[in-house]
Amino acid sequence: MKILVLNAGSSSVKYSLFAMHNHSVLVAGLIERIGEKQAVHRFNAAGAAQQMLEMEIANHQAALQELFRILSASGLLADSRDLACIGHRVVHGGEHFWQPALITPQVLAQITATIPLAPLHNPANLLGIQEAIKQMPIVPQVAVFDTAFHHTMPDYAYRYALPAEFYREQRVRRYGFHGTSHGYVAKLAAQFLGKPLAETNLITLHLGNGASVTAIENGKSVDTSMGLTPLEGVMMGTRCGDIDPAIIFYLGRTLNISNDAIETLLNKNSGCKGVCGENDMRSIHKLAESDNLEAKLALAMYAYRLKKYIGAYFAVLNRVDALVFTGGIGENDAWLRETCCANLSALGIDIDHEKNQTPLRPCADISASRVAVLVIKTDEELEIAIQAKQCLEAVV
Repeated sequence: MKILVLNAGSSSVKYSLFAMHNHSVLVAGLIERIGEKQAVHRFNAAGAAQQMLEMEIANHQAALQELFRILSASGLLADSRDLACIGHRVVHGGEHFWQPALITPQVLAQITATIPLAPLHNPANLLGIQEAIKQMPIVPQVAVFDTAFHHTMPDYAYRYALPAEFYREQRVRRYGFHGTSHGYVAKLAAQFLGKPLAETNLITLHLGNGASVTAIENGKSVDTSMGLTPLEGVMMGTRCGDIDPAIIFYLGRTLNISNDAIETLLNKNSGCKGVCGENDMRSIHKLAESDNLEAKLALAMYAYRLKKYIGAYFAVLNRVDALVFTGGIGENDAWLRETCCANLSALGIDIDHEKNQTPLRPCADISASRVAVLVIKTDEELEIAIQAKQCLEAVV
């Protein structure tokens, strides 16, 4: 059984083709700069060196045509009959979708209805789905939602202290994101600890350019740092995370700028980038090593905000079996892991300095304490393929 996973962005399409009998990646690639004069298509077939092609790709239709051309030329996909299904990443499922969904016209309409909740992401996700249906009409298509994992949060965790009609009529609530990653590493953490997932309590930290922290009780999300949108929560690469909401009114009055301009500021020009001018953690570390005070401040702020969430979620869970670091930063930044966990001995957390420098892949325990501290390589594409397969089997 082969499953293709698509993640369509506004100017990119990321994809992976899986052989589901052993969860191996047959080919993975990224088409970016769609709509520009010179788009780039990078891809790796199993056991082969990465290839890069440059060409004009006018739109997502042309991008998917190029994708299927490569799959066909590689011999990995003779025709649509070789595909069991296509799994699509969809950022926001609102309150409609607690599980993956076989895509029907009704499901497409419900995803479309969530666009106001994720105007930067869901339109692109929809475009990828629509083009895949046009080009592979006989292949089942499955939507897998980033928000679905967090639907187990209790109402006192997901509701905001706003007038009730805003929840009833506008569905203003905490939804949470990165759920596919949090759910995937939770399963691996339970396996590593030798515990049933349904008896495992975790604090998972997905740290990339976007970042979120989740409290998992008995295998289920009970709280998470991102909210109605991915802007809330910990400090991120370009997003501010938690701030006093009155700052928005203050900036509007004093600078005479629009809500749209403030939204762009908070999403794209804040976080680490706002503090030190860089959003790539590797570049920030280099600046800090050269004694750049703003870079040092950005690192200190980033680690401090994460530590606050770790402490808060300890209070929520009472018993924690493991802290889990994942995502590009979580998996690779030894300084950050050690700094986040410093002085947490009272919570049963201590890191082994040597183990932390070079954690084993794909899963390692770097702790020297009662509470395990795990570094786990996430694989959102594989998790989407697994969920798509389960959805397909449930409806057959």
